[in-house]
Amino acid sequence: MFSKTATDKSTKIFSDNIDRLKHELETADAIVIGAGAGLSTSAGMRYSGERFEKTFADFHRKYGITDMYSGGFYSFECLEEYWAWWSRNILINRYEAGVGKPYADLLELVKNKDYFVLTTNVDHQFQLAGFDKKRLFYTQGDYGLWQCSKPCHDKTYDNEDAVRTMVAEQKDMKIPSKRIPRCPVCGAPMTMNLRCDDTFVEDAGWHKAAKRYSDFIRRHEAMHVLFLELGVGANTPVIIKYPFWQMTAKNPLAVYACINLGEAFCPREIAPQAICIDNDIGSVLTMLADQ
Repeated sequence: MFSKTATDKSTKIFSDNIDRLKHELETADAIVIGAGAGLSTSAGMRYSGERFEKTFADFHRKYGITDMYSGGFYSFECLEEYWAWWSRNILINRYEAGVGKPYADLLELVKNKDYFVLTTNVDHQFQLAGFDKKRLFYTQGDYGLWQCSKPCHDKTYDNEDAVRTMVAEQKDMKIPSKRIPRCPVCGAPMTMNLRCDDTFVEDAGWHKAAKRYSDFIRRHEAMHVLFLELGVGANTPVIIKYPFWQMTAKNPLAVYACINLGEAFCPREIAPQAICIDNDIGSVLTMLADQ
């Protein structure tokens, strides 16, 4: 349907695009933020390198796992080992990460605007930064939630206390067997509330957020809307990227902005309505917040 147009990387175009985006942030009737993994990467939450090695050196030695993302799909020897891995993963990425500066800068830019956030990120950074929970739809789950692995019912459960206990008590890459979380309804093992297959639980909160998002889009569909895409890659373009392109194409008053290092582009069909910035997201948001 769409054909791509590349980003112009010249210094003048970059400066002009920063000015254009600042103007759109200030004048748009509504701002729809679409955030992917690149935003958290820009905030320093990398899943490989030193951050991985510090927490998972033993799993690397035993299994050759080299990053937190791929490790999440590994078939461990037992549930005790599975939860040793996941409890560390959850702790570092959900409960001990702190607020990333790009998230804080983004909130500063939109806090007085009519905004809504659609994100595939599962690290809770938007809520930690202070974004209004009622203006947030995290479609792919949350590191802080568990669900039944079957699943026998559509409910999720907060996991912070259990995760901290698992990390504190694990030895030799295993948690105590008594700490394996079980479904309170059917007794099956719990699992992460992350969308990786058709067992993902969309609980009552998920459906309420989905409705708030669709209502927001409907209320503003003929208005001056800024669709601000941050760090969305090619893994799940049907959730944010393609809908943003389509809604921009249908609305002559809409503007599509994409900030993504190495992946900032748009279809030629919406190029006159687009601002593509091929640069580090955090650096760009800092520039905008400081102007």
